[in-house]
Amino acid sequence: MNRKNTTIFILAVGAVFTGLLAMIGHGIKEQETAPPTRPNIIFIISDDHTSQAISAYGSKLAKTPNIDRIAREGAILYNNVVANSICGPSRATLLTGQFSHRNGYKFNEKVFDINQPVFAEELQKNGYQTAWIGKMHLGSLPHGFDYLNILPGHGSYYNSDFVDSNNKTTRRMGYVTDVVTSLSTDWLDKRDASKPFFLVVGHKATHREWLPAPEDLGAYDNVTFPLPATFYDKYEGRTAAQKQDMSIDKTMILDRDLKIHADYDAKGAMFSYNRFTPEQKKPFYEYYENKISKEFDEKKLSGKALVEWKYQRYMKDYLSVANSLDRNIGKLLDYLDKSGLAKNTIVVYTSDQGFYLGEHGWFDKRWIYEESLKTPFVIRYPGVIKPGSQVRQVVSNVDWAPTLLNLAGTPIPAYIQGESFLPLLKGQQKGWRDQAYYHYYEYPQPHHVSPHFGLRTDRYTLARFYGPDDFWELYDIQKDPQNLKNLYGAKGYETITASLKGKLKEQIVKYKDEEALKLLESKP
Repeated sequence: MNRKNTTIFILAVGAVFTGLLAMIGHGIKEQETAPPTRPNIIFIISDDHTSQAISAYGSKLAKTPNIDRIAREGAILYNNVVANSICGPSRATLLTGQFSHRNGYKFNEKVFDINQPVFAEELQKNGYQTAWIGKMHLGSLPHGFDYLNILPGHGSYYNSDFVDSNNKTTRRMGYVTDVVTSLSTDWLDKRDASKPFFLVVGHKATHREWLPAPEDLGAYDNVTFPLPATFYDKYEGRTAAQKQDMSIDKTMILDRDLKIHADYDAKGAMFSYNRFTPEQKKPFYEYYENKISKEFDEKKLSGKALVEWKYQRYMKDYLSVANSLDRNIGKLLDYLDKSGLAKNTIVVYTSDQGFYLGEHGWFDKRWIYEESLKTPFVIRYPGVIKPGSQVRQVVSNVDWAPTLLNLAGTPIPAYIQGESFLPLLKGQQKGWRDQAYYHYYEYPQPHHVSPHFGLRTDRYTLARFYGPDDFWELYDIQKDPQNLKNLYGAKGYETITASLKGKLKEQIVKYKDEEALKLLESKP
């Protein structure tokens, strides 16, 4: 070997050795090979927007052409579940790649511990410029972001306050979904163009109080929504479901939720009415007070007629709010096209969890049951993800962070509990797990949903409820996708129950959920 070749060989070996030392030193997980260039990433996350309200997922009544476009030009996930079906904890899982018991953010309205690592810091180390704009709902300002402009708590639909990286609060006039998009494109215009970027666009829509934008008022007034088949569910064999407080019948409030003779001077975290300018209030007041409230007074409804009228109003408001969400996603996609960024920008649309649109007579989320457990997830990456791809394996939101790091060619730190599903996005079907772990904690307020943990496999859901009552539930999703028949203890299911309990314990031990382990080892 001559001197020149010897030098090249030594340099090559040295580079490999240095790389191995770096990976060992940082506790890096093994990962799928990423594309050679670092893509930009836009991660759009809404609030309470369920797949039942997206036409790409089969809805015949919702209008979501721009979310559908992302799915059509990339991949759609049909079994993307969450680890804790509630707003803030879902975002904490995104940031940390960890389950709630590990990142410490189990409940809403707590304070996220900013001293723990978040995956955006890894992107920064890889040269990414990072930003989060819109709803975060963590009660603190986590590290890992060069720019923050976030809603305090839930924010307001109209003229909401925003908090920046310096903890300075500014009121931004306008409809919040429009404002979040405007702030996002402003940041994209002013960013350091020499760096790849990671931008989280956090939307308040479609969270409860469901205040539509002025141009969407009455958008679904000519539609009569069919009642879900389970609307009058009696909850046989499901103790926790019998004791919940999240029904359209009893829990949904006429003035707060449906704007029937609303108090336009009301103040508080969940009200936007008092923030209206006179120009904003006029069309809103005319629609809800002079039209909808008048109709309600004239009908003098009671019993089932009242419940079903409330359902219709709920659906009209919810989907009207979703109209603005989808329209603004379209604005962002158009921006990427016009700026030339689309070709090397990953675009994700998802929600923090699923939501009930009248199934079982409910609204809200929280349960390990299908409608609240599964959340929409569509992703586009030109040249890498084949258009029209479908992923049907069980994927969890604990897997979002490692997948984004993998896509960006950024090492995945060992503290992350999830796994990259980039191979699934590339059509590689083998080797992926067939289960996802779940643990919900918040009880008794606000909806009296008993805490529970469990396992969702590709066919079954097994759940252990605890707190006021200790019991198990088992569902065969293939035969019973609406989770109506609790099979726990049923004859013929002894073997599958024992097998699922074994898998559940494996997951609990693997993810170090000590509270669940103690409960599992105690008899209900």
